[in-house]
Amino acid sequence: MAKAKYHKSQRVFVKPVGTWAHIEQIVPKWVRGCEEPIKVMYDCGMGREFAQEELEEETTALQQTTAVNGMGTEWHLLRGQNRWKSAEQCGHHPYPGTHPVIATTERDWGGWRVPGAEYDLDPHRIEQQAQLLVRAPVLFALLSKFVEQAKTDPENFSSALLDLAQLSGRVIEQIDQTARSETPEEAEAVQSADEPRQASQPSQVQAAFQAPEPAPARA
Repeated sequence: MAKAKYHKSQRVFVKPVGTWAHIEQIVPKWVRGCEEPIKVMYDCGMGREFAQEELEEETTALQQTTAVNGMGTEWHLLRGQNRWKSAEQCGHHPYPGTHPVIATTERDWGGWRVPGAEYDLDPHRIEQQAQLLVRAPVLFALLSKFVEQAKTDPENFSSALLDLAQLSGRVIEQIDQTARSETPEEAEAVQSADEPRQASQPSQVQAAFQAPEPAPARA
């Protein structure tokens, strides 16, 4: 007989959707003649019920993501309730009655939102963007590890991979420069100042990938 693994209002990761949600209802499935339910399903407010194996408790999901990016998972995707239309009015949406919300801290507030009118124009595109945004820290960490590996072990990288590592390094440099700038004006000034330098000499990342010059032959 089935027993409930999760409890009402518990925050879980819904694997088929790739987002976080709270369990709204525990739905036991009964068969006549049985004193206990044969199956337990979970309603997370997403239009259908989910089985236990489709959910992941928060601690497990956090440990898995932390192992990948090495810095914990502070970005997560939530489902906000629509205020501009009811679920019946937006049946063409992937998850009628809700829209994606990206929280960029451990709390379930703050971060990125999308205007309701924009979401309604192309909800599938916005859902795809939300999936990309919520994975941005992990993607940035993977990109950084790729560049670091190319710098420390360039002889095992093909020329095509080294070119990709150089491009990746420039992307990381741009993100780091923007993060260090206090205002948009300072960020623009940093970018303008770097353009002549980048045109005249290779960046630190490019220099790291360049093959050493051969030593002059002795007489």
